[in-house]
Amino acid sequence: MRFLSQMSLLFLAGAFASGILAVSPAIAQTPPSATASGHAEHLLADDHSWNGTPYGHYPTTRPMLSMIRLTIPAHSALPWHVHPYPNAGYVLEGTLTIEDRESGKKRTFHQGEAFAESVNDVHRGVSGDGQTVLLLTYAGSPGKPTSIPLPGQQKEY
Repeated sequence: MRFLSQMSLLFLAGAFASGILAVSPAIAQTPPSATASGHAEHLLADDHSWNGTPYGHYPTTRPMLSMIRLTIPAHSALPWHVHPYPNAGYVLEGTLTIEDRESGKKRTFHQGEAFAESVNDVHRGVSGDGQTVLLLTYAGSPGKPTSIPLPGQQKEY
């Protein structure tokens, strides 16, 4: 066995010397990746929802983050619902008017705007003249819904 190992080493040494085996110059001369910070555009930082209601504390269960891309047809209102957890939205396309059922407050968000959703306040979203596409991020708990429809209402999604 020792003879084979020595023979293998002699073969490899000869192969490198004769140029049969060579290290690629591209691999040998590749510079290391530069270290750089990314550019952050902070879209939202709130301790209260769009309607001014402050957020309470988080549940003590294990957290679960979820993200939904929601498309709402033009001239459509989502069913009345509540969110049991804080969440944030970002308008990718179109406009969204959020309506608070109890207070009657309304606020419209346009493409490129972020918003903090309300927790345990009955509300709904209404699209504008074109379809609305939202990116929604929820901070919830495993096995718990992110949106709860009012009795007699359809699910939000």
